[in-house]
Amino acid sequence: MKRIDRILQQWRIAKACSFIPPGASVLDIGSTDGTLFETLGKRVSGGLGIDPTLPGDRSIGAIRLIGGFFPKDMPAAGPFDVITMLAVLEHFPECEYAALKAGCCHFLKPEGRLIITVPSPRVDTILQWLKALRLIDGMSLEEHHGYRVDQTVGIFSSPEFHLVRQEKFQLGLNHLFVFERSREH
Repeated sequence: MKRIDRILQQWRIAKACSFIPPGASVLDIGSTDGTLFETLGKRVSGGLGIDPTLPGDRSIGAIRLIGGFFPKDMPAAGPFDVITMLAVLEHFPECEYAALKAGCCHFLKPEGRLIITVPSPRVDTILQWLKALRLIDGMSLEEHHGYRVDQTVGIFSSPEFHLVRQEKFQLGLNHLFVFERSREH
């Protein structure tokens, strides 16, 4: 990753961290190299990261990072207090949204938080230019499936989830969604 990639990643992580309570167990979907867990440090009680780009399993202290796709490659684990998907949802094809939601329900505790960041569609054009100028690596841009930010609330709809926070950040080019899993489901 280049410096601008890291700055944008850290900005997303900082935004998400403010919604992760101390002592939480965290499942990070799309964990890449585990930077979220390195940032959280001892603030969390444990966790698991899953990412299809990981060449093999490894650990960051008590945190396991595994190579694979969510939810089909998840080991028996959890349930977790928090699930994060930071700049990940736009990489899922539409045909996988139902399985993604079901997996989040399965691995998230009732009243647990689902924290998602999603870039604006305008970001793809900006990232293509930055990549062409070799200012960023632009991780997996080819996987973006024309995702529209307004789809997010529909994917994680009630009765299983309810939206507790939605806001724009990074000059309006990124969106934060915080959902809570319903107690009954």
